[in-house]
Amino acid sequence: MAQWLDNLINFFSKGISSPHQPAGFFSYQSPGNQVPSFRLHLRLEGDGTGLLIINAHTTLHLNQTAAEYAYSFVQGRSPQDTAREMSQRYKVSADQALADYQNLMDTVKLLSTSEDIDPITYLGIERTDPYPRSLTAPYRLDCALTYRTSNMEPSEVPTQRIKRELLTGEWINILDKSWRAGIPHVLFTGGEPTTRPDLDQLLTHAQHLGMVTGLLTDGIKLSDSDYLHGLLHSGLDHIMILLNDRDENSWDAIRDVLHEDIFLTVHITLNKTNTSRSNEILHRLQKMGVLNLSITAATAAESQVVKDLASTAASFGMKLVWDIPVPYSSFNPYQLEREDEHLIEGAGKGWLYVEPDGDVLPVQGVTKVMGNLLTDDWSAIWKNRSFV
Repeated sequence: MAQWLDNLINFFSKGISSPHQPAGFFSYQSPGNQVPSFRLHLRLEGDGTGLLIINAHTTLHLNQTAAEYAYSFVQGRSPQDTAREMSQRYKVSADQALADYQNLMDTVKLLSTSEDIDPITYLGIERTDPYPRSLTAPYRLDCALTYRTSNMEPSEVPTQRIKRELLTGEWINILDKSWRAGIPHVLFTGGEPTTRPDLDQLLTHAQHLGMVTGLLTDGIKLSDSDYLHGLLHSGLDHIMILLNDRDENSWDAIRDVLHEDIFLTVHITLNKTNTSRSNEILHRLQKMGVLNLSITAATAAESQVVKDLASTAASFGMKLVWDIPVPYSSFNPYQLEREDEHLIEGAGKGWLYVEPDGDVLPVQGVTKVMGNLLTDDWSAIWKNRSFV
C-alpha cells in the first residue's frame, strides 16, 4: 500500500494557487449493494486542503488537488465530468485526469477495508507546516475522562482545579459539539480511561458520528478478552499502551492487542528505575512485533537516553510517535505544570486537550484554560488559540 500512495502523491504534490471548492463539512455513504461499502466525511479548509475521514477509522489528509477530486466524488459528479473539468483546469490530458481520480478512489477503497493501519495518513501534504493558523478546527481532541488510575486513586498530577468528572451525557454533548465543529479524531486518555464504565458507550457514540477513535491506557483491563473485544466492537480504531516493563500483565496486554486487527503504539517512559534496561526493553518489543513506539523522559536527566533509544528504534524500522499525550499515572507522573510552558508544534492548533471537567487546554500539562467545552461556545474557545 505504501508504494500505491507514493505513486499517487507524485501527481497530488503539484502546487495549486487557489481553491475551487467551498470550505465546509460534507458526507457520503456508498450504495448498499456496493462492495466494499464505505462512509466518507470530507472537511474542506479555506485554503483548499482537506481531511477525508474513511469509515470513521482513518483520516486522510489531502492537498488541494486531491481535495478537489474528493469533493467532486462526494457531490456525486461522474468520473468523466470530473476528469474533463480537471483536465481543463490543470492542462493535463483527460485520460491522465481520469486515471488520477481513479487512483484516489482505489486508495479510499483500499483504506476502507484495512483496519490495522495508521489512523492518520498524508496524501500530497507538505509536512513543513501541517498546522496552519487558518485551520477551522483542530485535527484531534484529547479527552482525559478521569485522573484516577487503575487502583482508583488520583494520579500524581495537580488536581485542585478539577472539581468533578463529567457525566456520560455531558461527554456525549462534548463529542457532538466537537463533531459539528469539524474535529475528526478523538483520543480517550486519563488517568486510566478504562476505569470509566461508560467508555464503550462513548466509543460507540463517537464512531456513530464518524470520528476516528483512540485509547491511551495502561493496558491492564485489555488482558480481559471480552472487555477488549467489546471496545473493538464499539468502534475503537487505535490503542497506545503505557508500558510498565516490571509487570508481566503489561507485556501480556501488548501481546493480546498485537493479535487483534487494530493499530497499536507502545509508550515507554524512561526514568531512573528503567533507563539501564531501556535497550533490553526495546529488543523485547521488537521481537514481539511492535512497530510503533512513543518515548518520553520522566525528568531532564533521561532526555539524552530518549534520543539514543529513539535512534535505535528507528534503525529497527519502528515508527516513532511524538505528538500523542501520555496518560497521567504513577508510572508517568507529570513533573511540572506551568502557565508559560513552551508549546510543542501543533499544540493549540492541530489538537486540544480536555480535562475531566471539560476545561480545554492547548496541550496536556499547560494549564492555560481556553474555555470549557461543555458550557462555552466552540467559536469562543477556538478564538482563544490566538492567545496560545
